[in-house]
Amino acid sequence: MRFSEVIGQKKIKEKFIQTVREERVSHAQLLSGEEGFGGLPLAIAFSQFILCEDRKENDSCGECPSCQKTSKLIHPDLHFVFPVTVTKTNSKPVSDDFITEWREALIEDPYLSTNRWYNYLGLENKQGMIYTHESENIIKKLSLKTFEAEYKVMVIWQPERMNPTCSNKLLKIIEEPPPKTLFLMVSLLPEQILPTLLSRVQRINIPGIETDILVDFLQNRHDLPLGELRKVAKLANGSITRAIEFIISVDDYNTIFTLFKKWMRLCYKNNILGILEWVDEVSSLGREKKKLFLIYSLRMIRENFLLNSMPNYRDRLVRLSENEEDFSNKFFPFIHKKNIFRLTEEINKTISDIEANAYSKTVFLDLSFQVMGLIKN
Repeated sequence: MRFSEVIGQKKIKEKFIQTVREERVSHAQLLSGEEGFGGLPLAIAFSQFILCEDRKENDSCGECPSCQKTSKLIHPDLHFVFPVTVTKTNSKPVSDDFITEWREALIEDPYLSTNRWYNYLGLENKQGMIYTHESENIIKKLSLKTFEAEYKVMVIWQPERMNPTCSNKLLKIIEEPPPKTLFLMVSLLPEQILPTLLSRVQRINIPGIETDILVDFLQNRHDLPLGELRKVAKLANGSITRAIEFIISVDDYNTIFTLFKKWMRLCYKNNILGILEWVDEVSSLGREKKKLFLIYSLRMIRENFLLNSMPNYRDRLVRLSENEEDFSNKFFPFIHKKNIFRLTEEINKTISDIEANAYSKTVFLDLSFQVMGLIKN
């Protein structure tokens, strides 16, 4: 993948290219940004630029043997680590056991989402992990000499999914790697990375894709009116993944919006019986849809806080669909500076609990009790 194929992110691309030109490439970098912002495509494009045998001024050549291999994700000096799962026949899985599926999924969609990858793995209510034994595989690979290129590149997708023991075993090699070794970590939730590991990497924050660029991308791929595409791009808030999900999964988002609206009304009325029925309803969703609902709730809380605290900037800052805006016009007074941080904290905690396989009915009931108190303050 070349830089020219990465959507937007001009400043990040220029920064990567400049570090190579000036020969000051940091050996361990963390690309941190939301799903769909382009962290993974940037890591692959940077890898191809590093490994390219005939670099151009602003991109890899795309034609040399190295670029051809990197574009197919088969370059012998480009390595990948990503969340995997235990199977009936493999109790100690490593990324190499799933490399065929990984290449297939990533070539099909460089902006690969967590949900889509888990579908490739056949996971339903489980989550992928980077297990302890992965560290031994990483250390072994990086201790060898390069096969063809000047650099060895290790791309680690979602290092926050690393088992703590795995993270600890990698600390030394990340701090003192073999010569010409490059770690590129791509994180969606950097706050969940082991602090001692986080302190050893150079963090690069990946911003959302500009709305106009996102509209152009969607316009080339979807036969929808320009006005609809602009609305989708605004709601997606810089994420290609969210934009595509809005287009192809409208029913899911309508369901989630209905659940959120019902939840807030029940909490406002202190309707305990209604809350119990709502908890049963939301708990019947699969794990990833529960997380999607909670992430959606965070967005709605944020947008309503902006409506309340910055009414003069609502056209520039607030991203709501027509239905969401109709609901929020009555709801926003209840989200303010006295409860926004606690609400955000409680919902984030619930996301972590769901990821940790906590009993969802208890988790959502506890969260609902917290919300009942907070929105009435």
